[in-house]
Amino acid sequence: MNTLKNIVLIGILSFSMMASAQQPPLTALATVENGVRLLLDTVQQSRSFFLSDPDRYFGEVEQALVTMVDFDAVATVVMSRYADEATEEQTSRFGDIIKSTLTRFYGAALASYGGQELVFIPSDNPPSDPRADTVVGMELRGGDNGSFKLQYQMFIDGSDEWKLKNLSLGGINLGRQYYAQFAAAMTKFDNDIDQVLDNWK
Repeated sequence: MNTLKNIVLIGILSFSMMASAQQPPLTALATVENGVRLLLDTVQQSRSFFLSDPDRYFGEVEQALVTMVDFDAVATVVMSRYADEATEEQTSRFGDIIKSTLTRFYGAALASYGGQELVFIPSDNPPSDPRADTVVGMELRGGDNGSFKLQYQMFIDGSDEWKLKNLSLGGINLGRQYYAQFAAAMTKFDNDIDQVLDNWK
């Protein structure tokens, strides 16, 4: 009897694994939709901690962000032409700094989110290569200031998953904005990347 139970159990597990393996990977659009909805759900569930326990609030926002953002890739985008000069350790360290910066920025901005309508917009000019970088748009409608548009630049990472590496808010490219800050700091600190990271604000 135990042998029969084991055979049935193995059969069920094998079928489950095959079904899971046959599921197609998420598209860039689906990745953004899932990631944004997870982030907003996290914010709504944790909002009460925004003032009473900010470390907990921002910690939970960060956990949601890492599901769709590759912060090392964001760091590389921000460093731009200086990225080749950075060591892997420096890139990872800057990725952690960017993670903290974006978590605080996003978390504070979304603390007042009131359930406005979200519209996700696929790229209007998709690349011919389905694995090439692509842009997914999102529009937040119904707020006090009317609609607000975001654009997510997505790429496929080493684990074959779509991840975000740059973001534009209301037409402002955050990668370029942070690059201007990074380039100015490199000039100030004689191209010493460690000094730039030590003094990043």
